[in-house]
This record gives sequence, C-alpha cells and structure tokens, in this order.
Amino acid sequence: MTDRKRSLSGIRVTGRFHLGNYLGAGINYVRLQDEYESYIFVADYHTLTTKPNAREFSNDLYEMVMDLIAIGVDPGRTVIYRQSAIPKVAELTLLLAMVTPLSWVQRVPTFKEKVRDQPDNVNLGLFEYPVLQSADIIIVKGDVVPVGRDQAAHLELTREITRRFNRTYGHVFPEPAIVLNPDAPIIKGTDGKAKMSKSLNNIIGVTDPPEVITKQVMSMVTDTKRVYKTQPGHPRTCNVCAMYKLFFDDWEHYWELCRRAQIGCQEKKSLLAKRIVERFAPFRERRAELTREQIDEILAAGAVRAGEVAEKTMVEVRNAIGLPPYSQL
Repeated sequence: MTDRKRSLSGIRVTGRFHLGNYLGAGINYVRLQDEYESYIFVADYHTLTTKPNAREFSNDLYEMVMDLIAIGVDPGRTVIYRQSAIPKVAELTLLLAMVTPLSWVQRVPTFKEKVRDQPDNVNLGLFEYPVLQSADIIIVKGDVVPVGRDQAAHLELTREITRRFNRTYGHVFPEPAIVLNPDAPIIKGTDGKAKMSKSLNNIIGVTDPPEVITKQVMSMVTDTKRVYKTQPGHPRTCNVCAMYKLFFDDWEHYWELCRRAQIGCQEKKSLLAKRIVERFAPFRERRAELTREQIDEILAAGAVRAGEVAEKTMVEVRNAIGLPPYSQL
C-alpha cells in the first residue's frame, strides 16, 4: 500500500483525444501519476445524461482509453476503470443527495448550458450531474482533482457537499483540493472562435492519421485581416500563429516573417501541420500496438482495484449514517 495522496480524474466518453484534451488535461494526467496514487475513470454514467444508449458510445470508450495509454498514462501506475463498473458510486450519489440542498445544485452554471444544448432531453440525471461527480471523487477518497477552469464550479460544490456530509455524520471524507494547471493554454478550435469540441467539428487530432491531422490544420481560420500574402500579417490575432507558440521554440521568428509578409497563411499552416504530425508520432505508434482485448484487461483490473477502495469507503459511510452493514442485508 502507498501512503501517497490520491488524484482522481474523470473523462466523459467522447472518443479520441484532440489537441485541447491533451494540452488541457492529458499532460496533467501523465504528470500526476508520478506525484500521486492516480485514479482515472471513464465516465459512462455521466455520458448517459446526453447519450442514453451506452451501446452507441462503446467504440468511443475504447478509442478514449487507447488514447489515454498512448499519451503516456501507465496502467501500472494509474488505476483506469469504467465508472459503471463501480455500482456503489450510485449508492453514494443517493446518500449524498440527502444532504445536498436543492439550491446548491440549481446554481451550477453548466446545467443551464446543457439545457440549451439539449432542450428535448432535460433529464434528472443531467441536473444531478454534480452530485454524481462528487460521489465519483470521494468514494475513492480523492485528495486532489485536476480540472479545467470550466469545471471549477462543480468541484467547489463537491467540496461543499463533502463538508456538509462530514458535519452531519462525522469526518469520513477528505475535502478534495482543486488542481488547476496554470500552464494549460486556451486552445481555440480550427474556426478560431470557440474552444475545440467534437460537437463543433473544429478539432485537431492527437492520434489521428497524419493525413487527417493535416487536413484539419489546413482548414484553420487564420488572419482574417489579411487578404493577400503580400500584405503584412497580424500574428497576435491569428489562430495559427497562436499555435506556433505551442509547437515552435523559435515562434517569434515566424511571427516576424508574418509581420513582414515573408510567409503566407497556407505556408504557415503547412509547416504547423508537419510539426504536429511529427510531435505526436510516438503516440500514434504506441496506440497502434494496443488491442481491445488489452483494454478490456486494463479496465477489468482497474475495476477490481477501484472497487476494493469503494467497498471500504461505503462500509464507513453506512456506519457513519447508521445504516445496517452489508453483512446484515
């Protein structure tokens, strides 16, 4: 057993990683497994709030886990498991709901956003999403939770629910700390407007084939103020130039070429595509070696390890609340 603190991360089932996923979260996953006892779950329960048939995203689930491993998440150091493989998380969600005021959940901003996105499927699970998320975290007694800034409100609610539970029943759970990656860049999609999202079809892949990545990069919106190659560019407002800061050590050189009209937008995109393809070549090679059978084995082993932790936690929870132990049921 390790005495290291635990890190817990969850990922909705959306398929292969894109650049925003990797730079915003993936790098953190790899780093944290060196510092913490790391747990990562694939959030298939959460995905049901928007895609009610799990068979429809089964392939995306495999794609996502393969990408996790391809980018450097090591199943030997990180417990990787399916959320639905830990049924006790549903029991804890119910029990947490008993001590969570309705007003707390109503104020979470992402619920209103989801209602706008899917007005024909506003289900209770969507509303209770933050409570389930809280159960995911504290059932393995996660000490730290790495998230993007858009998830910070959810995590703050988790901290409030944890405090309320501990005040009501006695100290059972550590209060999870929010870990924001200060170095995580804001990655706009190929449209140059919204952040990368598969639903907006504005992504650049990480483990996609080179020809796919190249096509995605070449479709990027560049300097909208620049009509002709002979005109000086405006690198500070160009989405492609922003990417250069991530992939070129000498990005300032290219920005200066742009300002002097010595490099055109198409050439900039071509060079960027080549660099991205080269940078992620090891990921593609590692991914190509993986099979679904291996992923099944990794998820099964992860479910056993996470399940043991969840079982121990729920024994404590039922005892604290005054419910009969499992042995008497």
